[in-house]
Amino acid sequence: MTTEGVAVDRKERLKIPPQPIPKQPPAQRIHNWEEVCLGFDLASARLEANRCIQCPAAPCVKACPLHNDIPGALLKIEQGDPLAGADIFRLTSPMPEVCGRLCPQERLCEGSCVVGRKSRPVAIGRLEAFAADFAHGHETGARSAPALSGRRVAVVGAGPAGLAAAERLAVRGHAVTVLDAWPQPGGLLRYGIPGFKLAKIRVDDLVNRLVRLGVEFLPGIRVGTSVTVDSLFEQGFDAVFLGHGAQEGNRLGILGEDLDGVYGASEFLVRLNASPDDPPLFLRQPLQVGEQVVVIGGGDTAMDCLRSAVRAGAKDVFCVYRRSEHEMGGRAEERQHAREEGVRFLFQAAPIEVLAGPGGRVRAVRIQRMEMQDADESGRARPVPVPGSETEIAADTLVVAIGYRVDESLVAATPGVEATARGTVVAGQGGATGRPGVFAAGDCVRGADLVVTAIADALRTADAIDRYLANT
Repeated sequence: MTTEGVAVDRKERLKIPPQPIPKQPPAQRIHNWEEVCLGFDLASARLEANRCIQCPAAPCVKACPLHNDIPGALLKIEQGDPLAGADIFRLTSPMPEVCGRLCPQERLCEGSCVVGRKSRPVAIGRLEAFAADFAHGHETGARSAPALSGRRVAVVGAGPAGLAAAERLAVRGHAVTVLDAWPQPGGLLRYGIPGFKLAKIRVDDLVNRLVRLGVEFLPGIRVGTSVTVDSLFEQGFDAVFLGHGAQEGNRLGILGEDLDGVYGASEFLVRLNASPDDPPLFLRQPLQVGEQVVVIGGGDTAMDCLRSAVRAGAKDVFCVYRRSEHEMGGRAEERQHAREEGVRFLFQAAPIEVLAGPGGRVRAVRIQRMEMQDADESGRARPVPVPGSETEIAADTLVVAIGYRVDESLVAATPGVEATARGTVVAGQGGATGRPGVFAAGDCVRGADLVVTAIADALRTADAIDRYLANT
């Protein structure tokens, strides 16, 4: 913490009203793919940062998976020095411009903000993004690459976990090569997050910063097939970091799911959101969504699909979710944005069949109403079908956004590395797998989770790899 000895009049700070967060109005933003949140200017950022009461206990820091020194960073912003604020954030986070936009702050730092007990919590996420953006626009020079250790590390996966591990290892002086199946690095950040939440330029900036540190990127390589972990060691790598994420979409398991016009969330988002040259060739064909789109699921990915469908010109966009809104796992802000953009929600309903129209394309989805009963193993109310409640919703396009699982082919091709019953990589303390020199972190270990938890896990694992290399 960097705020010791700072005189703070907490009562006066609590009187400062929350600063409005500038956003594109819904009628405007549904016609473009630019970021919805426009960000603070310096004056409003200073006022919002001044709402932080600099409480000694700092529950916001404890609630942050990266344990960012939030009071210290906000104090610098308050004092008119967002560059110093960005430096404080970057001491613990390799990508504050991403976390400030994508973290569910209402469940993490802002959810623990003491100011939030009497008013709106301090807008920690937006201030983090502001400081990071300000620093990018005012950088005075590139960070120089450190002296090399003579050790080489292969990083599998160029998503949040892989990028975080690559930076930490490169800063420690190791030669890092990142291998990824996609044509461009960024993983989820580039291909899974729409531009209206995270502009692609932010991802480019992250990658360019790593290139300046000496990190090498090898795109279009799927480790586990033509390249294996064994072959990486044969090429002279001293350690391998597995950060390949959880990218396989879950399926509904109902009749008609393979009809034309039914898409998994990943394919739908990539074909609508990615720049023309970014996706692999098989995903570059334009996608026509039609006028009626139904998205199954209630998380943030489902909201991304719904809001993308609106921008693609769909007239009627429905979200079908089997539980009530109270049980939804995604961000309330995303649901609010979706509603503002015209999305309609149908709660306590589940698909039971996809119906075909002329030519074998989806024409409707048959759904069944659900009633909520006692909590299941997830701790949420359990949905139970209501007999005789079936109905149909017309749909030109159906998108399945009900979560992701880990592709098990890499583990299957890697002797000594094991998978759990649900397909995640078995990794112990510090991300070590059962094979010496092979480490894993992020969604491929946890299952699909938050960007910030993937980053935090990756940083701890990179530290463990650094210690491993020092002792081998």
